[in-house]
Amino acid sequence: MPDQPPARRTQRERREEAERKVLAAATALIAQRGSRALTLAEVGEAAGYSRGIVSHHFGSRENLLRAVMRDAQTFTLPELGDSAADWLAETVRAYLENVTSRRPSAGAFLQMWGEAIAADPVLMPLYAEHDAGFRRLLADKVRDGIRDGSVRADADPEAMAVSLVGLLRGIALQLISTPPPARVKAIIDEAERSTRLALKP
Repeated sequence: MPDQPPARRTQRERREEAERKVLAAATALIAQRGSRALTLAEVGEAAGYSRGIVSHHFGSRENLLRAVMRDAQTFTLPELGDSAADWLAETVRAYLENVTSRRPSAGAFLQMWGEAIAADPVLMPLYAEHDAGFRRLLADKVRDGIRDGSVRADADPEAMAVSLVGLLRGIALQLISTPPPARVKAIIDEAERSTRLALKP
């Protein structure tokens, strides 16, 4: 029986593949040298497409950076188990494990974060919006923990959220440094343990 010809991909499948390749190319370029000199044309060429492919799929440089940022911070949050304090401590672990397993993405995210801190006009509002949402999520979980008794009653939810983001970003920067620190698992274990101690009633 003759071999069947390969199934033709749908337009949607071709579009999704092109978007994945463009996103991967942009992420790699940003991780190497930041986003400030990044052009849509060079991203398209690095992805193996024509110069206009990025504009076609993402529309603008800002939309592309937003997509890189969103993709880099996509990680599976733990299920809400017995307590909010457990969820917070396990989220610290999940965040840092995501950083160590996705180095180009994590590097791109943190490169752009540094540029946002330096008042990049495109990145500053994107990161301000992203970070405010992350802090709200963490603060809400601290409140849940105060209610369920797993977090000390005198914890300030907003202050604790800022502290947790600072812990995560500071450790993440060190984990992607060159060379990275030794004993990464021990570092992540210590971050989770410190979080549990800070929340403990």
